[in-house]
Amino acid sequence: MQLEIDFCGEAIAVDRLPFTIGRDADFVIDDNPYLHRRFLQLFVDGNGVPMIGNTGSQLVATLSDADGRMEAMLGPGAVMPIVHADTLVRFQAGSTQYEFVVERADVGELPELADPDDDGTATMGRIELTRDQKLLVLSIAESALRVGSNAAAHIPTTAEAARRIGWKTTKYNRKLDNVCEKLARLGIRGLHGDSGSHASNRKARLVEYVLSSRIVTRDDLWLLDDELTSTES
Repeated sequence: MQLEIDFCGEAIAVDRLPFTIGRDADFVIDDNPYLHRRFLQLFVDGNGVPMIGNTGSQLVATLSDADGRMEAMLGPGAVMPIVHADTLVRFQAGSTQYEFVVERADVGELPELADPDDDGTATMGRIELTRDQKLLVLSIAESALRVGSNAAAHIPTTAEAARRIGWKTTKYNRKLDNVCEKLARLGIRGLHGDSGSHASNRKARLVEYVLSSRIVTRDDLWLLDDELTSTES
């Protein structure tokens, strides 16, 4: 079995198992002090199945397949099998969001599935995104979309994100609450927060979800400049 990590366009061979990932590990992601020294671990279980485990005590990782058909949370102490050819791993340490892909060479591609509801509109489950909701999501996810896959991204403060689209912070917070509440009703966890770190964490979780689900893409970023121009005119 051959595993490889793709981070910021660099291929890191997993040359031994177990293989640790963190601030001081077999694969050093960053020297970010908010990142565990050994956060994640790749290993093989008793049946020869490759696994990924969270060996940290605070951080949570989100795992998804390349097409956004599957998403799962990997909390402290949790383990999951690596069953996809490409498993996208996202997490936040401090104010920085990280992303990398675990590639498994011995797994074939899943068949392409037709989307019967693909009419060009963005939806969250059964909820269609309004223009304002999409702008809000883009204002938070802009950095992650611009730097592309497998890179660290900045999660903006409320003031930064509101200023990016020319909104008052009161309107911004109200729209953020509405989007998070709708997603929470669909069963998406980690979107309830208030001030300080809780608010920052839910924005990071929102970014994780919309990117893995492809609710917004880089092609949508023009809406941000269009909105700012219209509010300033």
